[in-house]
Amino acid sequence: MLETKKRLLNNKNMIIAIFALAWPSIIEQALQTIVQYADSAMVGRIGPEASAAVGLTTTVTWLINSPFFAMGIGVLAYISLSIGAKKYEKAKIAAVQSILITIVLGVIVGIITLSVSPFLPKWLGADVSIQRNASLYFGIICLPMIFRASSIIFGAVLRSTGDMKTPMMVNLIMNVVNVALNFILIYDSRSLTIGSFKLNIYGAGLGVVGSATATAIAHCISGSLMFIALYRNKLVSPKGQKIRLNKPIMKKCIEVGFPVSLERVATCLGQVVFTSLITRLGTVALAAHSIAITAEQAFYIPGYGMQASAATLAGNALGEKDEKKLHHTSTTIIGIAVAVMTITGGILFLFPKFMMSIFTQDPTVIRTGASVLRIVAISEPMFGALIILEGIFNGVGDTKTPFFFSVFSMWGIRILSTFLCVGIFGLGLKAVWLCMVADNVVRFLLLLTRFISGRWKKKLSFDK
Repeated sequence: MLETKKRLLNNKNMIIAIFALAWPSIIEQALQTIVQYADSAMVGRIGPEASAAVGLTTTVTWLINSPFFAMGIGVLAYISLSIGAKKYEKAKIAAVQSILITIVLGVIVGIITLSVSPFLPKWLGADVSIQRNASLYFGIICLPMIFRASSIIFGAVLRSTGDMKTPMMVNLIMNVVNVALNFILIYDSRSLTIGSFKLNIYGAGLGVVGSATATAIAHCISGSLMFIALYRNKLVSPKGQKIRLNKPIMKKCIEVGFPVSLERVATCLGQVVFTSLITRLGTVALAAHSIAITAEQAFYIPGYGMQASAATLAGNALGEKDEKKLHHTSTTIIGIAVAVMTITGGILFLFPKFMMSIFTQDPTVIRTGASVLRIVAISEPMFGALIILEGIFNGVGDTKTPFFFSVFSMWGIRILSTFLCVGIFGLGLKAVWLCMVADNVVRFLLLLTRFISGRWKKKLSFDK
């Protein structure tokens, strides 16, 4: 009886700890989704061509963010393990390495993206009518690349210490700025009448360019604030540290982050190819696909919010050399994520037309998008488990095998089957989204099989 009470208390404490770390990340994910919703909805009011121009480069944006997220994971894994082992000086040195990583990657990726922005829409096979706007949009949002790198990488450093609230607040500020500037920069000057009161509102009337400019300014603010927050964090503040390379620690961060970077680059390139295949279906199908992707994001917010908790807690457990705690934490978070995303998937299945109507008034786009949202809604619980499993493996630094799983499922399942459906059999957007769901299901099953087998734990150093 006493043992049962103790186990229940431990479970309760574990769940409390998970949600204490998860809720700021969930809100942060929600805020990021809200600003994407606002962007898409505001641009969508201009017309399907504008939505397609913005949506065309979305997958490329995921691609260019991938090295930042990957190296953020490398630093997060090292710092969370160091804090779990109470090696705080090493955690600070790792934070210094994150500054070097941010500068180098920010400059390199910024130069590359600005160089390709004039040619990218044509490479992706976009209709001539949207190529100019798509090119301008991509080029403008890539200008402040070092600030984007700062926001992503330093945010990961802060989360590794258990500070989920600061990244949440920074993202709140970024989103408010983005939406406010969208309101001013996208539309022409107009009058707003409330009763007998008439208010003249200035508008720059820049359309897609206005949306891109708002996003770029918001990234500058976010990156600057995240850098300030890093210096104020007691556990990892580089204050007093020399900003110089530490080869052993940088090597460990890269060993974890590099496979993640390869995985994200490979899968994001797959997303780019995936989008280019969808462009063959026409502008309406591309607009419906882009808007549906944006609409779906709200429904996996809980999963990605809990992923940061899973990575941090798994890394801490490894640092503490507590295998039992690692297993208990992992299974608990997976169970919570599946339960929550079963509910969100059900909501998405029931109200897909409402979600599409937030972003566009075009009835054809709404109808097409709603049909594919119902397809993906069924797979949300498995996708939730997949997200948490990725977080667990990233948190303990086990990133090589998941990299191979992701590459296989993206290119061997999604891209190959989509090419066959679109290029050979002439099928439409529903078939394409079934290919996307098949990719996620296969990747989930591969990760789950690896997790259950326990083979990955043999590579970790636990004291028995």
